[in-house]
Amino acid sequence: MSKYENLATDIIKNVGGEKNINQLTHCVTRLRFNLYDESIANDEKLKNLDGVVTVLHTAGQYQIVIGNHVGDVFAEIIKIANIKTDSTTIHKSQSDNRSLKDKFLDLITGILVPSVTMLCACGMIKGVNTLLSFLGVYSTGDGLYSLLNAIGDSIYYFFPIVIGYNMAKKLNMNLYLGLIIGASLCYPAINGVDLSIFGLHVNATYTGTILPVILIIGLAKPIETFFNKIIPSVVKSFLTPMLTLMIVVPIGFVVIGPIANTIATFMTEIIISIYEFSPIVTGLVLGGTWMVLVIMGFHIVISTVFVLNVIAGVADPILPMFSFVSFTQTGVALAVWLKTKDIQLKGISFSGVISGIFGITEPIIYGIMIPKKLFVSSLVACGITGALTAMFNILCYTMGGAGIFMFPAFIDPMDPSKSLFKSILVAILAFVVGLAITLFVYKEKKGEALGQKADEKTLDGKKEIILSPLRGVVKELSEISDDAFSQGVLGKGVMIQPTDGNVFSPCNGTIKTLFPTKHAIGIISDSGCEILIHVGINTVHLNGKYFEAHVKQGDRVNVGELLMTFDKEKIEEEGYCLDTPVIITNTNDYIDIIEFEINKEISTDDTLLVALI
Repeated sequence: MSKYENLATDIIKNVGGEKNINQLTHCVTRLRFNLYDESIANDEKLKNLDGVVTVLHTAGQYQIVIGNHVGDVFAEIIKIANIKTDSTTIHKSQSDNRSLKDKFLDLITGILVPSVTMLCACGMIKGVNTLLSFLGVYSTGDGLYSLLNAIGDSIYYFFPIVIGYNMAKKLNMNLYLGLIIGASLCYPAINGVDLSIFGLHVNATYTGTILPVILIIGLAKPIETFFNKIIPSVVKSFLTPMLTLMIVVPIGFVVIGPIANTIATFMTEIIISIYEFSPIVTGLVLGGTWMVLVIMGFHIVISTVFVLNVIAGVADPILPMFSFVSFTQTGVALAVWLKTKDIQLKGISFSGVISGIFGITEPIIYGIMIPKKLFVSSLVACGITGALTAMFNILCYTMGGAGIFMFPAFIDPMDPSKSLFKSILVAILAFVVGLAITLFVYKEKKGEALGQKADEKTLDGKKEIILSPLRGVVKELSEISDDAFSQGVLGKGVMIQPTDGNVFSPCNGTIKTLFPTKHAIGIISDSGCEILIHVGINTVHLNGKYFEAHVKQGDRVNVGELLMTFDKEKIEEEGYCLDTPVIITNTNDYIDIIEFEINKEISTDDTLLVALI
């Protein structure tokens, strides 16, 4: 059984089964379903699945936010459900009841999302190539420089071919028809030259464009369908594409293409005009609303306008305004991790920091910002980040990756060192803004943390929480002066330097062992976790002197119940060290033992260890 088989099976079941899935795609963090009937999908059960961040109804799709391993889950679902991903056909027996807006958003997303990763990959190659040539690894006249530049430019120059394929796939057309239409628009002999077609004089360039090929293939769809109906099957396979191409490419090149280019230019000029009016205000607005756009699913559509600038070779000031937001959100996640005592939230926020570094922020948005009422303060922080990019005049010269992999996109070929330094500085400032604002506004209510709830032993049935049995300072187990403990021979755990002489039960369970010398006590929790609390080093030689047990072997105990007291001062006066190891002796029964609050003072209502089952 694969790692994600159970999750994939549960997802298929709760979206209404295989028969309810019309199409499935995925982006960097989300499974994007087109369901025949979204009403039969079980949102709550899906949200509660281990491995699912949240569920969204947006952009005409049923979206399940997974996180970094979305590709693995996607592959498992495809294998289990045998879903075809190269078709979006709506079965005749089932109707598509989505609104026009949802259909439009779904179409645009389906066209653009599949190519985003390759845009980023090629953009990073261009950025790295510029950096290496600047550092003197090779010169701009070197053959390797030219080759890498060609790789980086290829997807931008021939982007109509990529979009043509995606559009044809989305409309359930002949995929090669989409490719050929895109390739026709990129043919060098007809781009940027004066042509006379049907008595009309045309001079147009379609390399690196998006809108023309989308509209032309939109025209090709009904024409292809018409020819498929009337042409005999024996010649349909080649006559249909031949006739379709002969009709739509000339019309597209002469009429549709110039109109589309004009529309795209107009949209870009509007945004740039707003930017030129006040770059800082534009940054505040775009940065501050970017998370809202992500949640609504509009971010792919909105960013397309600015991607067009980059593809056209124009340094774009808008993309950076929301590109650096991921660093702000990473700062938010780190602040929550630093302040919370909630074990589950610590886990979510820590994984959010890791994913945020690489530009994956949905786990932070849905796991931290929204549930913990940090959304508004985070919007403010992101708005400040957008303004910072405008203040430092950060420009995007090519497409790049996400998170730390996006820096090559901001390298100015004319001044690589300065532009790279500025972008790294803004990333650091963005991180600090998110961290500082969240540290100031985030307050955890008393008793909110999972570790403070006496009756809550597990998070989701796969983790067992062990509270601290003593008050004191927590240290690494390796720091203790007893090799049997420090080397982990007896099990994993921590060492506590006690500040008083009281030992409490760290869990609900049964007293398994009470040593006659009363210096050590063993407990087995209700879930089978075996915990040893050994007060002091070599204190066995005291033969029970200064120790008093308040329970006996076999007793049932509840979390927080007093188990033992000892006279701390008297024991120390006799020269004994009271460093107290708290270990899980059946460590091998668990995937891992996680230590908390190392080098910090701890109380008996704080979480000390978490055993992962």
